[in-house]
Amino acid sequence: MTAIPFVETRGAAGYLRTPTAGIERLCWSDAGWSLGAEPGGLPGVDALRPLRGLSVEWPADPAERERRAALDGLMNLAFAGVPLTSSVPDRVPDWVPSGLAALLTDRAWLSVNREAGPRCVADLRREEHSVRLRRLAPRPPLTPTVSIVMSSKRPHLLASALAQIALQRHVEVEVLLGLHGIADHPLARRAVEECDLPISAVSAGADVPFGALLDSAAARASGEFVAKWDDDDWYGPEHLSDLLLAKRASGADIVGTAAEFFYLEPLTTTIRRTSYSSEVWTDFVAGGTILLSRDDFPGFEPLPRGVDAALLKSQHARGARIYRTHGLGYVLRRSHSEGHTWQLPLSHFLKVAHNQWRGFRPSLLLEAS
Repeated sequence: MTAIPFVETRGAAGYLRTPTAGIERLCWSDAGWSLGAEPGGLPGVDALRPLRGLSVEWPADPAERERRAALDGLMNLAFAGVPLTSSVPDRVPDWVPSGLAALLTDRAWLSVNREAGPRCVADLRREEHSVRLRRLAPRPPLTPTVSIVMSSKRPHLLASALAQIALQRHVEVEVLLGLHGIADHPLARRAVEECDLPISAVSAGADVPFGALLDSAAARASGEFVAKWDDDDWYGPEHLSDLLLAKRASGADIVGTAAEFFYLEPLTTTIRRTSYSSEVWTDFVAGGTILLSRDDFPGFEPLPRGVDAALLKSQHARGARIYRTHGLGYVLRRSHSEGHTWQLPLSHFLKVAHNQWRGFRPSLLLEAS
């Protein structure tokens, strides 16, 4: 088999970061998949959320029709982010697509000792595995086009930001760049000249409000979607495609990620906070990750700061549905507070940290080298 039908679900909505139950057997019979050996069908996805995962016990030499039904069921669970593994660690049947087979035999997420304490990374490794399973969803027949809006007053960060945009997978992008008082800086000019992406630059003096410059840049958008991008943060190569998958599954008007990982540059420290849940309906997402349809984009208000929050607040007040997906492919850089439009002292992030590491330690999904 080469194609797997996609049965639309609501995606990973309701995913639980910390499971309260263990791994259950997923068994096949003439009646389909069921928990354990007793055929009774599967409960709804919400009932599976507390499980650490499902261990797939493969049907013995199924007919073609059974194979299709078995794969349909597995893929629906994968799209919903239910962690899956194979009961036979080193192999799966040859009729299972290679991408799914590779994930089902990858047991690294299960090797972390969950008894190591509440701050261990077992739940993080489990969620990374869940996200990789979700990414098996079939791609749209046409590659989505995304207009990325970014404003910068830090010329030394521009080349890195543009390089990360160039690495985005499964999308076509254009860059709408606001040069905030740096249009004549040699590093800014070089970054723009050496960028191989379609790029449209708008310049303004440092006295022009941040939001006004962003809006001028965004007015040139031609993509199906508009996405906000911050020049000083880090994004994984599937950041945009994860947002688009979450938007398609949820039907939300606006999607973004949770603000989970922070790199505290003066302290050479990475922290992860989990106080903002993911895979939920909300009124707040990380400002540097906002994505919405161009047809729904209202523009940015001409504010000096708080531009992202103002957009979310106004759209939520008008009835827009906002969905927050995982933040594993995104890291916010924090220097001294005066260097950011979102001004909080570094001590605040240390207080709210669930995990703390020395050095730059993002999620594996960032694919940092």
